[in-house]
Amino acid sequence: MEISGKVFKVLPVESGEGKNGTWKKQAIVIETAHDRFPKKVAVQFWGDLVNHENFVEGNDISVEFDVESREYMGKWYTDVKAWRVNTKSTAQNNKSSANTQQAAPAHTSADIPVATGVDDDLPF
Repeated sequence: MEISGKVFKVLPVESGEGKNGTWKKQAIVIETAHDRFPKKVAVQFWGDLVNHENFVEGNDISVEFDVESREYMGKWYTDVKAWRVNTKSTAQNNKSSANTQQAAPAHTSADIPVATGVDDDLPF
């Protein structure tokens, strides 16, 4: 799937240790512009895509992603996990735009940290 719009908000980088080593993730909020009623979508980036150079509020961006839901203690949680960033260059004077693509490595459920000893019913 793909979503495009403007970067509305850049959230801080999160990191930790998992059984496969160190992990890091970052979320940004994209506001769609092509809809009559713009929507905001939080998208998560893992690994090499964290701190991407075009994660600047107001930048036009297009993101390819997968949607995944999981159940935890009777509740369902949905993640929007990006695997490619397509940034639109606005520096050109003509109306054509250039795309820069960077693919992220595939992640498994083993990359998601598991908290132990925490009195919280949320999985994150």
